[in-house]
Amino acid sequence: MASLDLTRRTLMQTGVAAAATALLPVGLRPANAFAIGDAVLTSISDGNLVLPLSFSYPDAPQDELLALLQANGLPTDTLMPDCNVPILKSGDRLIMFDVGSGSNFMPSAGRLLDNMAEAGFDPADVTDVVFTHGHPDHLWGLIDDFDEIVYPNASFHMGRTEWEFWRDPGTIDTMPEERKTFAVGAQNRLSYLEDMINLFEPGAEVLPGVEAVDTSGHTPGHMSFMLHGGTDPMLVAGDAISHFAVSFAHPSWPSGSDQDPEMGIATRVKLLDRLATDKASLAAYHLPKPGEGRVERDGMAYRFVAEG
Repeated sequence: MASLDLTRRTLMQTGVAAAATALLPVGLRPANAFAIGDAVLTSISDGNLVLPLSFSYPDAPQDELLALLQANGLPTDTLMPDCNVPILKSGDRLIMFDVGSGSNFMPSAGRLLDNMAEAGFDPADVTDVVFTHGHPDHLWGLIDDFDEIVYPNASFHMGRTEWEFWRDPGTIDTMPEERKTFAVGAQNRLSYLEDMINLFEPGAEVLPGVEAVDTSGHTPGHMSFMLHGGTDPMLVAGDAISHFAVSFAHPSWPSGSDQDPEMGIATRVKLLDRLATDKASLAAYHLPKPGEGRVERDGMAYRFVAEG
């Protein structure tokens, strides 16, 4: 996983300023906007997921898991992670990282378009959609209820390994029964992009200032993205880090949502160590609103410190 070798020079430059709101027009200043050089990253909520604890961490030590959740004031039978879609305004580009759940996944999610409108973003103005991976809460919002692409003027970008995994007709047969709908839904939606998708490899500059970082494990080709902007880069981690308590306090616990749990652990541990060492900023899809913050060491483990 050579592409996880984020350079110390890059990460030590990281810093996120809440003063980014000053770069947006008055009246269009979302509460959760951060400066990355001259660009602005805004987190827009798509709602939240509702996941049985038995699905999320079936192989973790249950007594320790329940104690950790209780210590953080969380339910001990259900996880309800936020879904935060990062939108980057950089020059004349408006770049989305993933597109939310749409209306056909969970009733608690699918709020992205309403919240984009409230924040002053028009789907027609989106120039680029960059996918971290093909799970429903990241991909199914591509198409509306009339089977039309929601972002009609955008270019679309996905890692080659991830694209090939979901587009392979045999993938459905390899998925456990409870996830076969993930593959069916991904194949349906990605078929709309067959003639327009831009495929890339780890380490590529997908767009100016957007570097692809291999964080496979959650899915076979999961990508994160280092956003470079002068002296203020940030890592958009997708689902490589997914829970603000469990992922940090016990990164070596296997996650039921990871396609390859052992690879997911290796990716998570290496990523957290690098982010904490270099005091880098982090944006991750399922961390608490607004989903941005920093990683700090906490004894032999880590903790997430939210910003914004």
